[in-house]
Amino acid sequence: MAENNQIRTVIFDIGRVLIEFEWKDYILGLFDEKTAIAVTEAMWKTGYWHELDRAVLTEEEILSLFYSAAPEYREEILTAFERVGECVKRLDYAIPWIEDLKARGYQVLFLSNYSMHVMSSNPAALDFLPHMDGGVFSCDVKLIKPDPAIFAAICDKYDLTPSACLFIDDNAANVEAARAFGMNAIRFKTYEQARADVDRMLGEA
Repeated sequence: MAENNQIRTVIFDIGRVLIEFEWKDYILGLFDEKTAIAVTEAMWKTGYWHELDRAVLTEEEILSLFYSAAPEYREEILTAFERVGECVKRLDYAIPWIEDLKARGYQVLFLSNYSMHVMSSNPAALDFLPHMDGGVFSCDVKLIKPDPAIFAAICDKYDLTPSACLFIDDNAANVEAARAFGMNAIRFKTYEQARADVDRMLGEA
């Protein structure tokens, strides 16, 4: 077990932490720049993508919201949506990092805003999940970060004490929400930076 006896559980975000999700490169590979900008605006800048992660609305309803933001790009939006798995890739360090933390005695979980659509589009990108001790997907609990209720959901599911958890996320708002909930938290910027910060927080630097 770690020298820091307080932290017992490490909780990972998934997108842009354990997997690559490079939307810009993906969309520019599909369309010309003007179309790519319009499709990105409709799908990402409107906030409707969050509803996909929340999984309260059906995929058809969410697609209708995307279309409403850029009706003239309906076909392109559908193409980008259907092929989204192409921009998802598991990062090489994911499994070794998880296994290292487990070998050092930590419970390793995930807490991710993630949709069933993206999951089914590229399930191979999540091949690190069997190496973890469990976790919570937003689409399963109908909640998304930074809502404190999703932090409560993972704590309830695994009987966690917030102060005994270390949360890692690339999104500043999610990191702040975790801290407000009582968790230790680190913002992921690069693997090297986050790995060093995690080891320091665990008293193993």
